[in-house]
Amino acid sequence: MAEEKKEAIEAASQIKASKGEDYFATFDFENLSVDLKEMLKSGVHFGHQKSRRNPKMDEYIFTTRNGINIIDLEKTAIKLKEAMDFMEKLTASSQEILFVGTKKQAKRLVESAAKKCLMPYVVERWLGGTFTNYRNISSRTRYLRDSQEKMKRGEFAKYTKFEQMKLAEEIDKMEIKMGGIKNMTRLPGAILTTGVKEDNLAIKEAQKMHVPIISLVDTNVDPTGIDYPIPANEDAISSLRLILAYLTKAVLDGRKKIGNLEKKEVK
Repeated sequence: MAEEKKEAIEAASQIKASKGEDYFATFDFENLSVDLKEMLKSGVHFGHQKSRRNPKMDEYIFTTRNGINIIDLEKTAIKLKEAMDFMEKLTASSQEILFVGTKKQAKRLVESAAKKCLMPYVVERWLGGTFTNYRNISSRTRYLRDSQEKMKRGEFAKYTKFEQMKLAEEIDKMEIKMGGIKNMTRLPGAILTTGVKEDNLAIKEAQKMHVPIISLVDTNVDPTGIDYPIPANEDAISSLRLILAYLTKAVLDGRKKIGNLEKKEVK
């Protein structure tokens, strides 16, 4: 019954997020701190089955229960704080962090977290060349921004209704594909992913362009090449939501530092 209740809560949360609501509205980011009890309650410690265990994750595994790998939450807390410190410093230096989460259960969570802290995001298919051919992607996002502005100003009224419809369809499709990065005018200072396997294309491009990588790593993946690995359950919505909340707080704290610096400069 407890398992059924947990699944029902997660399903309800996913529906809420899919409606575009603020998935993190209940978090008090001002006083939020890494808490082992909260992580335990959210199932952050549940890894994959023992048979799927990647030996390179051994240092983060506490034990195995009923054939399931159990992640050492004390080590998770250490790695999480390292990632948070890095994200806060990066944001305080006015750099962006690209949030990426293309697997089904992570999409709306990642989008909501990115919007909460005003960061770019990718939750649909990763567009090849987003980093390695950034000039081309940048021209496409600029076209999207310009087209949306023209539509707002009514500049498409000179076209026939059919042409207007086709233009609107094109803009809508582009918004779905690259709306989350349309205001990203340079390569980000880092990339945050919620799945090493699902977001492997983004990770490969980040590695190629020397963009630091922050990522959740479950017990079935190889954390090699991830600059800031966070050992955690990357499948359960409750776990994803809590870890993303902590990382969002780091970005928000970094933004506050920018504001404080600007106030000092004005004085």
